[in-house]
Amino acid sequence: MSGHSKFANIKHKKEKNDAKKGKIFTIIGREIVIAVKEGGPDPANNSKLRDVIAKAKANNMPNDTIERGIKKAAGDSNADNYERITYEGYGPNGIAIIVETLTDNKNRTAADVRSAFTKGSGSIGTPGCVSFMFDKKGQIIISKEDYEADADELMMTVLDMGAEDFIEEDDCYEILTDPDEFSAVREQIEKAGIPMAEADVTMIPQNYVKLTDEAALKNLQKTLDLLEDNDDVQYVYTNLDED
Repeated sequence: MSGHSKFANIKHKKEKNDAKKGKIFTIIGREIVIAVKEGGPDPANNSKLRDVIAKAKANNMPNDTIERGIKKAAGDSNADNYERITYEGYGPNGIAIIVETLTDNKNRTAADVRSAFTKGSGSIGTPGCVSFMFDKKGQIIISKEDYEADADELMMTVLDMGAEDFIEEDDCYEILTDPDEFSAVREQIEKAGIPMAEADVTMIPQNYVKLTDEAALKNLQKTLDLLEDNDDVQYVYTNLDED
């Protein structure tokens, strides 16, 4: 059991998202478009769409908003064609940053992302320059507040479902999966009635870097705030040790 709390970080991020609900709905709305375009509008035959719908519900997106998004993506051949573009670079003191975007204008997005790095005294790098420091994993967080179960029993249950790893934190359980197995494991956990605080495919740093210099921290936060405020930016990952 590690001494820090991933769930506290998750809740902190969620509270920030709640303050910017329009932003999180925009992110999920674009993911619905991509999922429908790639796999069709029927969740029964589209596991990625099922995952996005589960995420939408976890973020309290109304059902009619979800359904409207699916219908729009399915019925409108001129619906925005978003392109996935990932940027990699360095923040102050060499902090690794990965920025995942969904954009309908890659020139605008590239300029905005570059500007965010520059204003925070960082720099954009070449593709692959920092992603080797991260592992792509399915990550499912179960809060101990919501699920008072025996840890060993839960561990055996999720490993039998196909999870790769089970980590007990102070106030939550973290379940890791192969990205390709994420949908199957998430759905089994859902069917078992186990409440999930968070479930997504994410980039997990292999090592975390502590940043103690106040100016460097301020600059990094400036970059992260600019990126989070950009509608084209879906997710931002860093190897900053936030504990």
